[in-house]
Amino acid sequence: MTEPRYDGRTLRLDFGRWEALLLRRSHLAVPAAEIERLEVLPGWTSEVLGFRSGLVISGYLKIATFRHPSGVRRLVSMRRGLPVLRVVLRGGEFDELLISTPAAGELADALRTRATR
Repeated sequence: MTEPRYDGRTLRLDFGRWEALLLRRSHLAVPAAEIERLEVLPGWTSEVLGFRSGLVISGYLKIATFRHPSGVRRLVSMRRGLPVLRVVLRGGEFDELLISTPAAGELADALRTRATR
């Protein structure tokens, strides 16, 4: 399961072994200054994400990178039954991150608090 951490400056996502294989990376570090917007979703999003590279088990698990026909690039690590943190970024490799974590609300609050300082 993806482990998100925030140290006051950087949002870091550490991926489990098989997630790292699917995503072709063991972690992703995003400076807080690159975060444009945050949203906490109560659970699984069924929006069309685009063309994928990774694993999707319909209605249960999505571990993949997606490219929407509009050009939006997403890194997704979602599991059914958990809240989802949507992180909209300013440029970089991805435009959005969709990460399932039980601590989505607390993490969003910490990121917002830092952004207002």
